[in-house]
Amino acid sequence: MNVSQLLTKSARTFPEKLALVHGKKKLTYAQFDARVNKLANALSNLGIERGDNVAVLQYNYPETLESMFACFKSGCGAVPINFRLHPKECAFIIDHSEAKAVIVSGEFNEAIVEIRDRIPNVRHLITLSGAQGEILDYEELLSVETDRFRDADVHPDDLAWLFYTSGTTGMPKGAMLTHRNLVAASMNFYADICPGFGPDDVVLHAAPLSHGSGIYALPNIGKAATNVILASKSFDAELIFQTIQEYRVTNMFAAPTMIKLMVESPAVDKYDHGSLKALNYGGAPMLVEDLKQAMAKLGPCLVQLFGQGESPMTITYLPHGDHLRDGSPDQMKRLSSAGFPRTDVEVEIFDGNDKELPPGETGEIVTRSDLVMKGYWRNPEATRETVKNGWLHTGDMGYMDEKGYLFLMDRSKDMIISGGENIYPREIEEVLIRHEAVREVAVIGIPDHKWGEAIKAVVALLPGQSATEEELIAFCRDNIASYKKPKSVDLVSELPKNNYGKILKRDLRARYWKNKTRKV
Repeated sequence: MNVSQLLTKSARTFPEKLALVHGKKKLTYAQFDARVNKLANALSNLGIERGDNVAVLQYNYPETLESMFACFKSGCGAVPINFRLHPKECAFIIDHSEAKAVIVSGEFNEAIVEIRDRIPNVRHLITLSGAQGEILDYEELLSVETDRFRDADVHPDDLAWLFYTSGTTGMPKGAMLTHRNLVAASMNFYADICPGFGPDDVVLHAAPLSHGSGIYALPNIGKAATNVILASKSFDAELIFQTIQEYRVTNMFAAPTMIKLMVESPAVDKYDHGSLKALNYGGAPMLVEDLKQAMAKLGPCLVQLFGQGESPMTITYLPHGDHLRDGSPDQMKRLSSAGFPRTDVEVEIFDGNDKELPPGETGEIVTRSDLVMKGYWRNPEATRETVKNGWLHTGDMGYMDEKGYLFLMDRSKDMIISGGENIYPREIEEVLIRHEAVREVAVIGIPDHKWGEAIKAVVALLPGQSATEEELIAFCRDNIASYKKPKSVDLVSELPKNNYGKILKRDLRARYWKNKTRKV
């Protein structure tokens, strides 16, 4: 089934139901579907064919979902790009994905012109506003098209969403999510996360639609729920609570950092948030004490998700019933777990030889289901390393208890999770090593009360060279997304190494994580 049928069917059955809200802009399902059909026709008339990829670089707007569904309907691959990335990083993704068109929101007109010579294979640039030069106007394209379009007949394993994740090699990798993957993700939400989804539900999108919130939109659209897209480009706890009260929001997805900021905001006591049935959180570990505070302030609505881009939205989950503020020691311990496998998802713990480990023993977390990606785009070597015999090797280390609850212990790939964003040290190290004064560098995550982890760079300078902490941070800011830059830099004479010359990051981390119960 083409995942676009989630929209097509809802528009047919609930045409007058409110589908999208963004500030004063509101669209019914009939209007939403009609605009998507017009865009699909426009892309076809521009020469975009089934099997082509289309990049989407936008802040959260209704047009973001329109762009993605137009790709699905056309049998094209949607390539949503994190709007927080540096233009150079966006250029890599657009070029590597072989996108034939890029649809941007007006805020990125200047950036797309800046990187135009880096994306020579792109045939068409389209903007939501401020079109000039070769950039086409989104609304003008729609205005001349018919609102009739037949969803493409696709194979379940055809590409639907090319999800770029930061890579340990310094370059992002494109996880190929198929129509099968996205439909399975939606069905799993109905089974586990939000059973009873229906047209009376209202979802709030406060996180980027290019990430989990975009995946989360799919099951909501499939049940004709109302999707409220927050009209803010930065986190605003008061606006979130105000919106929850105004639209009687029933469910939303948030990173733990967002929930922490919501709980600490005076707005939590100012507005009525009793309509929330499911506040799904994931993307980073959540400290137990923070979780208890959230339960106390927000009520019995929390559901934890553990997954990654290669297995969209979730592998395991901790449901409402396990979010207890008081219970037995075993029940309290589960608050620090990532829950148990989803209904039709297999999860095991493997040793270094891909042999299953018994409960209680730590190894690599692996998973197998219809959620697992097809592979990495144009990267067969990484695909072979990550997907073996159908099992996705997550790179995360953990153990399962006797009842199947999963406990995360460490990350074998050194990934840092700060504020719900996945950050790979190698990307930052590749930038810093280019600084003329830097001899060697190691980037690690250190505990941070607000963000979960903060990025620290440990740098050894070349003899006779000098550089300040501020200078090195600014150097990163000029070359990668701002949220990836180190929060602090330690200058040392030598980095610790083993007998083979490998930098010992565990030694660097040890002083910061001493006496911490969780190492991620």
